[in-house]
Amino acid sequence: MSVKGIIFDNDGTLVDSERVAATLLHQMLSEHNIQLSVAEVLDRYRGVQFELFMADIKTQAPGLNVDRFVQSFRVASLHMFQAGLNAMPGAVDFVKALKLPGCVTSNGPPSKIETTLKAAGLYPWFEGRLISAYDVGSWKPEPGLILAGCDFLDLPPENCLLVEDSHAGVQAGLAAGTKVVGYGLDTDFSVYVGRPDFYLARHYRDLAHLLTRI
Repeated sequence: MSVKGIIFDNDGTLVDSERVAATLLHQMLSEHNIQLSVAEVLDRYRGVQFELFMADIKTQAPGLNVDRFVQSFRVASLHMFQAGLNAMPGAVDFVKALKLPGCVTSNGPPSKIETTLKAAGLYPWFEGRLISAYDVGSWKPEPGLILAGCDFLDLPPENCLLVEDSHAGVQAGLAAGTKVVGYGLDTDFSVYVGRPDFYLARHYRDLAHLLTRI
């Protein structure tokens, strides 16, 4: 097997946090007369650097105090995550059974990664193995964050498998030279199908099966 280590995205891949965050953003944006549905927020927000998302929002609401909005969102979302957050279906069992070394690479700040993994019951397997774009200074779809994950695992990119639920994440992994799994049911990954280092896994059981053959 050429895969010697696994790099996980966090939000929407290990923890079911994206819809929670998108719902909160929808509510907070509505208070500023910015009308985006939860689905529209998810479409714009999933996998991208949050500051870029907010820069786009700023064009719709020039008077919005972005710094204050972001701070309020960070505080409120952490409280919501701490109140209860589920792991993605099958994630806990998969991670428990995993024999390969792994780490988490996320566009989110360190406090969010740690809080969400603790709330979802996954933190014990990733303590000390969290890599934030805010620490690296590189955000998906740039490859730098994924390469930092490869360096952490002390493996060349071609021996790493990245598990991602977003286009930005998949693009980052392919640019870094890793094998990439497009995970989940919410993103259309058809544009990548046929690429030699891209795979689909709709569920964690699909990912477990995939590891037996690559």
